[in-house]
Amino acid sequence: MIDRIGRYAIDRVHAAGRLGHFLADLVRAVPDVATWRGPLVVQMRRIGVDSLPVALFIAAFTGVVLALQASYTFTGTVPLYIVGTVVGKTMMLELGPVLTGLALAGRVGASVAAELGTMRVTEQVDALETLAYDPQAYLVLPRVLAGTVMVPLVVALGIVVGIITGWLTSLSLIHLSTPEFVKGLKLLYQFKDTWFGLAKSASFGMTITLVGCLLGLSTWGGAEGVGRSTTRAVVISAMLILMLDAFWAVVLL
Repeated sequence: MIDRIGRYAIDRVHAAGRLGHFLADLVRAVPDVATWRGPLVVQMRRIGVDSLPVALFIAAFTGVVLALQASYTFTGTVPLYIVGTVVGKTMMLELGPVLTGLALAGRVGASVAAELGTMRVTEQVDALETLAYDPQAYLVLPRVLAGTVMVPLVVALGIVVGIITGWLTSLSLIHLSTPEFVKGLKLLYQFKDTWFGLAKSASFGMTITLVGCLLGLSTWGGAEGVGRSTTRAVVISAMLILMLDAFWAVVLL
């Protein structure tokens, strides 16, 4: 029992050391703009533009559900224009960033971990080092920067779509007029709601890509190892997103 606890503690220390070394190498790669500038554009398309369909699909139905649930909860108790308040605040502060982040943890995190994991087990990463390319600058930094920049943009579009579908649902199913919905939308709005949700989304995007890159480049064991790293990337990213969401909730207070 003591030996098992000791091995576990040593493994955790090694993992922390690998993470620190990984982040230090990433920071050192930042000045190598010539290496990461080209791949950055490609990764921005893959992580941002290619993720729009799934993100907007989720946001659209989230707006519908929010409007219907709010009307069910508030009917007979408070004015129904509060539906606009619930849809706007919830999409901007919570469900827009979190649901999109969890969806992208599956799509982007798995893709990054699988791609880099395959490159590691097939020795393509070693080949890059032989050719004097820094893997951190060529493989990791473009993905991390793209995730940090593009995920907030995807979330912003998702928030807009969610509010629009909530408005359309209010018009067609709840029989709430547009002026009433807009009145509720503006009722408790603060400018902080907008930038706060986008800042939260940026932290989610950075986390997803960092975890995917770290686990991908740590892959060993052939095809089985790639599958293992991909699964771990999705699970760990989702857990960290929920932890960061709790952290941001404390900051908001």
